[in-house]
Amino acid sequence: MAGLRYEAPNTVDAAIGLLSEVAGAKVLAGGTDLLVQIREEMIDPDLIVDIKRIDETRRIEITPDYVKIGAAMTGAELGENEELAAMWPGVIEAVELIGSWQVQGRATIGGNLCNASPAADSVPAIIASGAKIVVAGPQGVREIPAEEFPKAPGRTALEANEFVVSLVLPVPPKRSGDAYLRFIPRTEMDIAVVGAGVSVSLNEDGTCASARVALGAVAPTALLVKDAIDALLGSKLDDVTLEKLDKAARDACNPIDDKRGTIEYRTKVAGVLVRRTAAIAWERAQKQNG
Repeated sequence: MAGLRYEAPNTVDAAIGLLSEVAGAKVLAGGTDLLVQIREEMIDPDLIVDIKRIDETRRIEITPDYVKIGAAMTGAELGENEELAAMWPGVIEAVELIGSWQVQGRATIGGNLCNASPAADSVPAIIASGAKIVVAGPQGVREIPAEEFPKAPGRTALEANEFVVSLVLPVPPKRSGDAYLRFIPRTEMDIAVVGAGVSVSLNEDGTCASARVALGAVAPTALLVKDAIDALLGSKLDDVTLEKLDKAARDACNPIDDKRGTIEYRTKVAGVLVRRTAAIAWERAQKQNG
């Protein structure tokens, strides 16, 4: 700790150079996880590379074709962007659940993603949105589908000396909606027992044209639940569809027993929560008539 070096580069290339220079260097976005890990002596890096001075990590770009969110944008900043919140309310709901009001001013969407907690709130919503994760490293820039980014608790698809620059979300078509819900033991500021993200786009007749369903805290990583997507496609959100959705969610679960919930409990809650989240996403899509 005594020899810890801090650098705040202004460009992506400079950050890559610093990460390549020192083995085991750590990236700082908001620091709400990283600084705790250092203080608790869970990690002992020789170099911290602060990416907040890099322009690409600190802006929101909304175009007719895509939405690009810088990795170092905080939850508070994202929640204040009305255009983004109208496009992807479920993503904003998820990000705004990360920590307290004070933490919201520091914690970043990229940091929550890279911490790779199975219970991270933003990740199921990001997966449900169909986002691509833009990463930069010595070999150049590449995009990783959000559902392929978490690999295990605390481990991501990032390779040596890479870092997340931004997230790219599609612009939702007409009659689209998304939502995120979680269940926690307390009323706020707790870790999810289950988290569920759902996005849907509807045909003119009210049937589901496309969908993405993701779960968190019920497996070693957040999951894209393909059977749940199949349960929605071409259907209306009636009782039969909801039962199929519930079963698909429960079947996808591979949870653990811990003080927040048993395997049986988490599995049951996953089915219930996906049904509720889908209903909210569906209602939002019906209101978006273009």
